[in-house]
Amino acid sequence: MVISTDKTFVTNTKLTWLIGNARLTDLSGQLLGAHLAHAGLIMFWAGTTTISEVLRFVPDIPMYEQGLTLLPHLATLGWGVGAGGKVVDTYPYFVIGVLHLIASAVLGAGGLFHVFRAPAILHNNGGRTARFHYEWNDPKQLGLILGHHLIILGLGAFLLVIKSMFVGGIYDTHLGDVRLVTSPTLNPIVIFSYLVGLKDHVWHPLGIASVDNLEDVIGGHIWVGGILILGGIWHILLQPFAWVRKFLPIKNGEEILAYSLLGLALMAWISASFVGYNTTVFPTEFYGSEHFVATATQLILGVLAFVGYVWHSWRARSIS
Repeated sequence: MVISTDKTFVTNTKLTWLIGNARLTDLSGQLLGAHLAHAGLIMFWAGTTTISEVLRFVPDIPMYEQGLTLLPHLATLGWGVGAGGKVVDTYPYFVIGVLHLIASAVLGAGGLFHVFRAPAILHNNGGRTARFHYEWNDPKQLGLILGHHLIILGLGAFLLVIKSMFVGGIYDTHLGDVRLVTSPTLNPIVIFSYLVGLKDHVWHPLGIASVDNLEDVIGGHIWVGGILILGGIWHILLQPFAWVRKFLPIKNGEEILAYSLLGLALMAWISASFVGYNTTVFPTEFYGSEHFVATATQLILGVLAFVGYVWHSWRARSIS
């Protein structure tokens, strides 16, 4: 069998499903619309799935035996559950589902607006809109966009911190009840040791998935949220260093998409280790003891994202 290394197909293919959003990389307004539409679809899925699971939920049967996808996550966050992980109120689940549907409508409308009414290239509209336009060879503007993304991610991490420490608490499988996490671990040695698999000075192959208490979980979110927000401010105010631009070159939109997919692959694989083995974050009361399907799903999604990274990285180097 002869293996071709010709990049002509990679560069010139017109199959839009294979190129993905990369076909919009020079259309800042259209790409923004696609992002909003995708976010709207995610919100719509979350809202409809949550409400449908509430409607068919049977209180006397464990969640994992009912094939539920999202309600176990909401229960883990302490919504609607009491001692022993027993669901005492499904109304919070319904409200959360409705809020996601409302958000999906707003995001979907924004996506449609940017696709059909707003300028395809934000710069062409002038005024404040032009401030959000970007060019792939403009590291300052790309840093501005990256910085805002990082700040939003950091605020998301702090939402969990606020919920666990001040708004009702979260479910602790070791206690068998919902509790406030009043003393999160802030010791950087303890938190960052997980990155190299160290817990209590003992190496664990699961790495960060070896965490077994909520104090470390929430403390880690405090550190991650703070780092993300500070990193976002850094990127908004300062351009990337020359050595960073050399190590992670950005010559076109394909490379940004490739890096994003690589990040998704990494998160999916880390998530798989948590889903498969960590009962502190995924309590058996809600997820059961057999997680093969969920773990395999995370692994497969990670592989697909990594394949996407390879594909778009190849395209980026072929058209640069």
